[in-house]
Amino acid sequence: MSHQVLNCGYVPLVDCAPLIIAKELGFAAEEGLDLNLVRQPSWSALRDMLALGHLDAAQMLSPMPVAMSLGMGGLTAQIDCLMILSVNGTVFGASNALAAELGPLRFGDARAILTALGARGPVRIGVPFPYSMHRLLLSYWTATQPDLNAEIVTVPPTRMADAVSQGHVDAFWVGEPWGSAIVQRGVGKILMAGRDVWAFAPEKVLAARHEWVAQNPQATRKLMRAIYHAAKWLDADSNRPLAIEILGRSEHLNLAHEVIDPAVTGYLTPAPGARPLQINNFLIFHAYAAQFPWRSQAAWIAAQLGARDADIKTAMQCFRSDLYRDNLGPLGAELPGASERIEGAMHEATEVPGSRGPMILARDAFFDGTTFDFTQKSDQ
Repeated sequence: MSHQVLNCGYVPLVDCAPLIIAKELGFAAEEGLDLNLVRQPSWSALRDMLALGHLDAAQMLSPMPVAMSLGMGGLTAQIDCLMILSVNGTVFGASNALAAELGPLRFGDARAILTALGARGPVRIGVPFPYSMHRLLLSYWTATQPDLNAEIVTVPPTRMADAVSQGHVDAFWVGEPWGSAIVQRGVGKILMAGRDVWAFAPEKVLAARHEWVAQNPQATRKLMRAIYHAAKWLDADSNRPLAIEILGRSEHLNLAHEVIDPAVTGYLTPAPGARPLQINNFLIFHAYAAQFPWRSQAAWIAAQLGARDADIKTAMQCFRSDLYRDNLGPLGAELPGASERIEGAMHEATEVPGSRGPMILARDAFFDGTTFDFTQKSDQ
């Protein structure tokens, strides 16, 4: 029986793992799909390939479907977020020179790091893309420090280590494995994880053009099912050694296992020669209903992008919690009772009602203790 070919774009980061595992371990084939993974050199290239129809689906930074659908930057296209591919998984760090100026800081102390940066003077911070969770978390974090003079520089993740080494940026916010690559090259230090600013930030998503989704409901369902199974497989501790081996292959990330290992295991080495630190919930693929596309997450993203109040509801429609329920509910996926929530309200793992009985949602607090209530925006 012939399988339907789906062209799916990705950028070589550890959090593209659900796509690679879906292909390599046969989850896509079991659904009748031939998943053709198309590596992209940058997020802008991937955006354009999807918008122009050269890709059927793609790994995307979580703000990209919202930004594209609202006509912000580059090609405008109505893009759906079918499901979340990964939660968290990014790091913030500094070049050796800047880290020395900042002095000793406790890893993950977002407030202290920000205070030290504010006292330093102008700083150039590299991020992978303007419409990225890295950029939004950076803006949210630094907004509480008006003294900080920060210049934001866009650097593709694969080039971030070079940018730090060559002095083009003083600090960086990047997805793994590129933070660990900077440490292993001996040119910088990791100061905190993205989860230290927002404990449950949707990082990458599985996206497709709205028109394609409407015209290909069966292919959409099969793709979502394959990715669901792959992410569930990834979150099992016993599968991590094989996951690291598969990801490191030349046709995927083409990186040494020791560079990929920190993100997958959650043991980060913050500086050359330092002892690895265990970071809870550093990168989540499946646990805590991580794949569920909360519409309130889309609302937060749109608000951070400066969208007009009237556009918030449009942004929320990009996150297809309806398709997630329809396509993955029959598989036994845990489904929360609502598709929106107050973001940042849970300061510890919390039991909530779900479709199959009580379910546990992870801590999702913001570093400053504030919350985001989507109803205050969507009702305006």
